[in-house]
Amino acid sequence: MGEKKYPIDLKTVPNAPGVYKYFNKEVLIYVGKAKNLKKRVSSYFNKQKGNSLKTRKLVKEIDHVEYVIVDSEYDALLLENNLIKENQPKYNILLKDDKSFPFICISNERFPKIFSTRRDELNEGEYYGPYTSVKALNNVLELIQSLYKVRTCNYLLSEKNIENKKFKVCLEYHIGNCLGPCEGLQQESEYLKEIDQARHIIKGHLKIVKDHFLSSMKTAAESLAFETAQEFKSKIDFLDKFQSKTVIVNKKLKGIDVITITSTDKKAFVNYMRVDNGIINISDSLTVSKRLDETDEQILELLTIELRERFNSTSNTVLSNKLFECWQESVEIIMPQIGDKKKLVELSLKNALYHKKEAISQAEKSKQKESRVTQQLMDDLKLKVIPNHIECFDNSNIQGTNPVASMVCFKNGRPSKKDYRHFKIKTVIGPDDFGSMREIVLRRYRRLQEEESPFPNLIVIDGGKGQLHAACDALKELGIYTEIPIIGIAKRLEEIYYPEDSIPLHISKKSESLKLIQQLRDEAHRFAITFHRSLRSKEQVQSELDLIDGIGEKTKQKLLTKFKSYNKISQCNVHELAAEIGKSKANIVFNYIQKKGSK
Repeated sequence: MGEKKYPIDLKTVPNAPGVYKYFNKEVLIYVGKAKNLKKRVSSYFNKQKGNSLKTRKLVKEIDHVEYVIVDSEYDALLLENNLIKENQPKYNILLKDDKSFPFICISNERFPKIFSTRRDELNEGEYYGPYTSVKALNNVLELIQSLYKVRTCNYLLSEKNIENKKFKVCLEYHIGNCLGPCEGLQQESEYLKEIDQARHIIKGHLKIVKDHFLSSMKTAAESLAFETAQEFKSKIDFLDKFQSKTVIVNKKLKGIDVITITSTDKKAFVNYMRVDNGIINISDSLTVSKRLDETDEQILELLTIELRERFNSTSNTVLSNKLFECWQESVEIIMPQIGDKKKLVELSLKNALYHKKEAISQAEKSKQKESRVTQQLMDDLKLKVIPNHIECFDNSNIQGTNPVASMVCFKNGRPSKKDYRHFKIKTVIGPDDFGSMREIVLRRYRRLQEEESPFPNLIVIDGGKGQLHAACDALKELGIYTEIPIIGIAKRLEEIYYPEDSIPLHISKKSESLKLIQQLRDEAHRFAITFHRSLRSKEQVQSELDLIDGIGEKTKQKLLTKFKSYNKISQCNVHELAAEIGKSKANIVFNYIQKKGSK
């Protein structure tokens, strides 16, 4: 069994809480959250047999993955919800409806109520949350009800209704959970004091509440009521858990862009986040090539405008880890030093730093692979020097027409397209592959001799023994046959031929060095075919109509569009031609055709 191939490199996935985004070749298809991104993402690919049919189908569609690193699993859960609502990925069927996380609301009315809701319409009251645990939220409400006398009814307790004795106290009054404001048994001022205390609890000012629970817990323990003591301890733990502050959802942060940067000598790594109504709903990381002496601030000046346009931002505030000039006078650039805004910048910078680390890691791996492959190629071909500069030749013709050839160059195991060359065959007539190969190799290395340019470490000829022999003849004529190693690769069995050796070399089909030679051969073939097609297309565009004096390009196109070819045009009478191009030009074309036909 060979090594498993995944659409992503699992080794680069961070060991951190965050959100992962799966993309196919076109769009975002799934958003997920994880306490440990590496473990969670790896599970999709390492446990295929245990996965559902939907998950296996998802994995088959994945083309690449992106990450957003956050500080905690709680933040990841909130950000996951925001991104699903924003993007509606097709595989997120659980969270892309209208449901959301619950809030606690203190209503805007006389004798306010305190209740849970999944709506956060600011005009209906004060909203606190969201809460990731419904159980935790219910425990807060239960705590408030046990400590304070807050009504749960839906009565409209206006002064007029209370004076008119419109309502009667309910069961909640009789069991001690309400003091009866509906019958005027509790004054509004006293009731609002209770609400203020409850508001402190919801905001997380829990010292008084904790002291109360600690006292109750100790009393229960001293009375050997250990189950009751444990219940009080659990409520304290719940309060600590869900009241921890997050910057992923903070209603005070409205209409803010966050853009941070970190860089190396040649690259800049930027992260952009958009905060709408206190919610991060966009996070994007990108890499930018730096020009000579270009600063981070100069890069941010341009990128800020581009990113804001890309994501349709109208925010007047941009937070960053650098202070820079903004071309839009209405936009303020801020580098916060404390508070939630500072945390947002730190979170964005953490993602930029991870993006930088991943890019550097990938570049190092690429260099190591290139070095490993060229070293392996040297060993397999028994070369004396590592082939860091390889040139490969191929020729192309169809039934002897437009014979052309190509040379592609690989340096350090990668294509060097600026060094590619194509050739029109000049000295060979007809479909002579051997003669064509001899000509182009001779022309290539004669030019390098004249320019005193360095020769490659290896020459690869696309073809078998015949093409290789022709190329060797060219090198011998130039007197450099022994200076440059040369091989030929035959397409049928991927055999490697050496000069003057009838027995081919067979390299393992799984060998990286053979794959490099195949890549060279395929690239040379592609480059030659592309050039050949280009020449043929130019010839086909030419027409007999080009030889007719008084007929321009527009007239020619009209005729070819209508009649498709010169042969069909030559079969038309003058009236058919006049219907398309007018009587005067029709006579010119018709007379030319008649004159040519009479010869």
